[in-house]
Amino acid sequence: MKTLPIATLPLATVGIGLLAVWSLFVGVSDVSLATLFGGAPDQATQVLLVSRLPRTLALILAGAAMAVSGLLLQMLVRNRFVEPSTTGTAESAIFGMMMVSLLAPEMPVFGRMAVASLCALAGTGLFLAILRQVPLRSPLVVPLVGIMLGGVITAMTEFIAYRQDLIQSVRGWETGDFSAILLGRYELLWLSAALTGVAYLAADRFTVAGMGRDVATNLGIDHRKVMALGLVIVSMTTAAVIATCGMIPFLGLIVPNVVSLVRGDNMRGSLPWVALMGAGLVLACDIAGRLVIHPYEIPIGTMMGVIGSALFLYLLLRRNGHAG
Repeated sequence: MKTLPIATLPLATVGIGLLAVWSLFVGVSDVSLATLFGGAPDQATQVLLVSRLPRTLALILAGAAMAVSGLLLQMLVRNRFVEPSTTGTAESAIFGMMMVSLLAPEMPVFGRMAVASLCALAGTGLFLAILRQVPLRSPLVVPLVGIMLGGVITAMTEFIAYRQDLIQSVRGWETGDFSAILLGRYELLWLSAALTGVAYLAADRFTVAGMGRDVATNLGIDHRKVMALGLVIVSMTTAAVIATCGMIPFLGLIVPNVVSLVRGDNMRGSLPWVALMGAGLVLACDIAGRLVIHPYEIPIGTMMGVIGSALFLYLLLRRNGHAG
């Protein structure tokens, strides 16, 4: 394990800040220093405050929250190849969102998130219950089980959505997209930031819980309560992000693995880096998606799907190479 100089974290924070500033000035509408302080300042200011700034804040909050959720889930499941989109958690949250749209379409956004959180928690619990019945001869079996469970849940969700003419909404939740983020439509993500703070405060307990039930019990930690707290944080964070901007695949898998190569498995030391790198990766992918086919844009879910799947394959091949 390598270590990083203490000054590297502030430098990384400055880098994220520069990406955030860049994000404010990328888009179809002409928002620049010239328009803000010269011609058409009212229109440029309105676009900046109503669209660009909320979008940039949403990117930072969602990226950090999903990366930390992936780290937390990996610690609790004790497997480096899991995250909310490979354990059935995200798919279960989408199922909950679809059922709310079908049965209670007038429910406020916090109610929708609560139902989605409960469904995500149930899906994650089902995933853990299945793992207890499956012989785990390889670490790769765990994400395969989660991917298959997610596929079953997605198939059920899309079947019901197709019969009820809700398939377009489901597709929107399955593909992360920040293009519709406006002032008043992203504030739910601040809850994710609060949950990330709770995860940091309880980081030492999660680290001990990740060593197994026997070790945690011997060290005086209530393993069941710590597991329950971690799963609630993951479920609520995933539901909040999906309710706001849709699923961001592979983010919670890639970022913790990259950080662990440098920082090791101590959650308290790794968590700030995971949050920063998650925010930075989402910002970079979103900016790239807005520039590649400008004036159109590629959704963040598509960009992360391509980049994340490539990095996932690299991590698999790297692990197999070390095993050999």
